[in-house]
Amino acid sequence: MAIFKTETLKEKGLTQEQIDYIMAEAGKQVNSLTAERDGYKNQLATAQASLKAMEGIDAAGLQTKINELSEQMKGKDAEIEKIKSDYAFDAAVKEAIRKASGKNERAIMALLDVDGLKASKNQSQDIDAALAAVKKDNDYLFGSSAPVPRVVSSTSGINNDAQTKREQANEALRNLFGKGE
Repeated sequence: MAIFKTETLKEKGLTQEQIDYIMAEAGKQVNSLTAERDGYKNQLATAQASLKAMEGIDAAGLQTKINELSEQMKGKDAEIEKIKSDYAFDAAVKEAIRKASGKNERAIMALLDVDGLKASKNQSQDIDAALAAVKKDNDYLFGSSAPVPRVVSSTSGINNDAQTKREQANEALRNLFGKGE
């Protein structure tokens, strides 16, 4: 783009109105180019400041550190999943022991092949089978599922002829044990 001077345009025989129009159009182009140039200058200054702030930073070292931390996170995720599965397995075994009327969870779990049961494809059936085998060999670790019968006997009650509370108690005990009159 050529820059025109008013005197040069007057020498070419242009009127003042034509010169003003040409100058206004040229001014619009100059202003837009100046604004664009200033934008580029600002971008350059920002980029230079960013580069200066990053001087002395080891980019390769940072990338290595990021990779190491990412690997550690993957290891932690696997560890968390293992803890969750171990907890679910332990809960399932303890529930099965409770259902089988186990008296001592720790003692019964010590007799089980826990690692084999964890690796099992069908854990619930294998846990039940393993508990049945332990119950067969060590039935003392399991309570009876049948309710304990309660002995209830009727008494004839207190003899109103008895003189003291001691005599009333003795008579009630005799009636209870069948040694009464």
